[in-house]
Amino acid sequence: MPMEVRKRKNENSSAFLYRFSKRIQQSGVLKEVRKRRAHGRPENRGKRRLAALYRAGKKEEIAKQKKYGYRQS
Repeated sequence: MPMEVRKRKNENSSAFLYRFSKRIQQSGVLKEVRKRRAHGRPENRGKRRLAALYRAGKKEEIAKQKKYGYRQS
């Protein structure tokens, strides 16, 4: 979706930049670009499983430390 914003006659650059950024935000282009940039290759099942096991183990370890007073909050 091509978008064109032209500078108006006697418009200073900061006003033009403000108008341009508002138009970009309203169009949803920025949101789409950020979504696409963050999307990477999917991890394989084994790697996801190992990560979940690691997180569960850490959670358990923190809970045990809290129980014995080694860790606050």
